Amino acid sequence: MKTKFLLISSLLVLFSANVHAREIAITVKGMVCAFCAQGIEKKFKALKEVESVGVSLEKKIVKVTTKADQDIPDQKINEILKDSGYNVEKIQRDGKT
Repeated sequence: MKTKFLLISSLLVLFSANVHAREIAITVKGMVCAFCAQGIEKKFKALKEVESVGVSLEKKIVKVTTKADQDIPDQKINEILKDSGYNVEKIQRDGKT
């Protein structure tokens, strides 16, 4: 019984570690007004991988939360922002640089 409990507990921990949303913080150069922020937010919200988007105009940061087990490659992030007229200064994932 104890072995079954440990096995099930271990599997639950492994499963929950693999099924999580990613937090991506993108520092954006050139984002200076509310219209800029709305445009960027709209572009990211259109992606199927995205759960939510928050934009801090003051800090020049776009925070994207992905759906469980989804990600957005750096290349795609750079492409979206460059096509919108902005430059990416830094991309951080889940609090890591």
